Parts: sequence; structure tokens; C-alpha cells
Amino acid sequence: QVQLVESGGGLVQAGGSLRLSCVASGSTFRIYDMAWYRQAPGKQRELVARIFSGGSTDYADSVKGRFTISRDNAKNTVYLQLNSLKAEDTAVYYCNAERAVLVGSLRYWGQGTQVTVSS
Repeated sequence: QVQLVESGGGLVQAGGSLRLSCVASGSTFRIYDMAWYRQAPGKQRELVARIFSGGSTDYADSVKGRFTISRDNAKNTVYLQLNSLKAEDTAVYYCNAERAVLVGSLRYWGQGTQVTVSS
């Protein structure tokens, strides 16, 4: 079982920046692929950025060049740096941990942190 706790959300003006953090419990953080998702009101949850256990990353087209995902395995923490924020980035941001098992995968979610961008 992995518990994820996000922090760092808040209210920011358009063009501003935030850094989200997600701390994971347990000693196996390094083997998990970590990701940030977001869900805006009335919309489906969408993948924002992902960092694999080996360190490679990928991003949604809408955030490429503005957001950066990183991880610190020594601190069991994954980060999401949000720059050049836009009103459409307003959403609840969720941390996700996933790893493959013999059949299927294990997935865990945090409780979410609200990001609100004022225009």
C-alpha cells in the first residue's frame, strides 16, 4: 500500500508559477512510475505529466514547455513545476503512483490539491 500526500496548490495570477509536491509512503517509491493528473469542473481527469522509474518523462501537449515533472527518490517525492500558468490550468491536481505486477498494475492516488489561476 502506498499513501500519497500532495501539497503546493493555491491561487495564482495568470503568468505566475507554483510548485506541487507529492510525498509517498513506503520504501519502494523508486520502482513506481509517478504522474500528475488534473480534473477541472465538469471535465474528465486528464494526464498532465509522467515520470517513469527510469527517469524518462512525457507531457500533455497543453503543458509542454511550461510544466516540469521531477522526482527525488531519496525523499520519496515527485514534483510538478508549473510556469506561465493560464486560466485553463485551473483544476484539482492529483498525484498518481503506478507499477506493473504479475497481472495488471497497482495504482494509487493522492487526495488532490487545488490550483486556481486568475486571469
